[in-house]
Amino acid sequence: MTTGTLAEAPAGSNNGVHAGEGSKSYKAFLNEALAAAEKRDPGQPEFMQAVHEVIPRLLEPERAIIFRVPWTDDAGRERVNRGFRVQFSSALGPFKGGLRFHPSVNLSVIKFLGFEQIFKNALTTLPMGGGKGGSDFDPRGKSDAEVMRFCQSFMTELHRHIGPQTDVPAGDIGVGGREIGFLFGQWKRLSNEFAGVLTGKAPAWGGSLMRPEATGYGAVYFGGHILKANGDGYEGKRVLVSGAGNVATYAALKVIELGGVVLTLSDSTGTVVEEGGFTKEQVEQVMDLKTRVRTTLADYKSPSGVYHKGVAVWALDIPADIAMPCATQNEIDGASAAALAKAGVKLVLEGANMPTTAEGVAAYEAAGVQLAPAKACNAGGVAVSGLEMAQNAGITRWSAEEVDARLQGIMESIYNASAAAAKKYGTSFVNGANIAGFVQVADAMLAQGCV
Repeated sequence: MTTGTLAEAPAGSNNGVHAGEGSKSYKAFLNEALAAAEKRDPGQPEFMQAVHEVIPRLLEPERAIIFRVPWTDDAGRERVNRGFRVQFSSALGPFKGGLRFHPSVNLSVIKFLGFEQIFKNALTTLPMGGGKGGSDFDPRGKSDAEVMRFCQSFMTELHRHIGPQTDVPAGDIGVGGREIGFLFGQWKRLSNEFAGVLTGKAPAWGGSLMRPEATGYGAVYFGGHILKANGDGYEGKRVLVSGAGNVATYAALKVIELGGVVLTLSDSTGTVVEEGGFTKEQVEQVMDLKTRVRTTLADYKSPSGVYHKGVAVWALDIPADIAMPCATQNEIDGASAAALAKAGVKLVLEGANMPTTAEGVAAYEAAGVQLAPAKACNAGGVAVSGLEMAQNAGITRWSAEEVDARLQGIMESIYNASAAAAKKYGTSFVNGANIAGFVQVADAMLAQGCV
């Protein structure tokens, strides 16, 4: 077998695969990683041959499942949506990754999220493979009864392909506690079994404490290690946060707890700015609006808050030290990234799944902005999902303090592994995270043979 590049693309140009790009950007990263490995170990042709044998398999999911989801709305009309589950890699353990219910969901989006999930899960060092799923169903504006009927129909097909030792889905955009409850209830009904087949469950019936907080808290813990390495901390830092879901709001609460000043929260309708910083109570108001009232930030009430209808956080040119994109993929493009750098941002903590485009990452690099890539920075959510799987398997429940301590340990381990790989291969911190996850998966695939 001969060696060589996988694709003609600029190395180091991004931090992951982005929607609409297929695997081009990851091929660019892999080209760089392979070139570094070949330079470091020129006398190990057998090893390099094995690495090149892994990559074509790694870029192809083990299976991709597409299915019809028929359901009936409250008016008695028949509706049909499309469901997806891409099971990308089980090299390290059962497929693990969220379900997303959103009109933008298609096979390309699910594949790009699933591919990223492989390396994110590997970085946690927990025994989890990578996968992703969802549907183009939009739960917004639907009644509880409609959401229940859809979830039951979705799980009626999905249950054939998942299980506690096969594939363990979780929530994602559009799939919160309500949806997880309906999905789990239907799986249990069909299987006649109570098992940890979904994570993100309520603690009363198998869920882990700290799961809702995990992604946001984990991102803040991860950022804390970067700040500490530079002799700094969150105290007094002005922080821009996008999003208003669990990731954004719990990240905001943790930043406030650590002495930071959270300036923004946003949703699809616009952005709220609190120039003096959100209080804990104001963040909790946002949480109530989004999870209980199920309305938009247009209904946020505060004498000091300003609501900018139809304007994203990144378009407001607010001076800040840290940015935390916690809304959705590709929300920061090249122009937005350059504007953040000009506004004083020195650190970007990706709470959402790959929220920065390739052009945005290049703009960060050009301006000297430190990027904590999503696969490392937001791995706290899947890490606690893995801890939920462990609790389910042991038929036990850990305290919130124990889960939080384990989460902090995992985020520190991810930071250390990413930094060590970056130093070893003489590359960026972003590529260090990519390489650290890749090596874990590649080693397992080589050990298991050509399967």
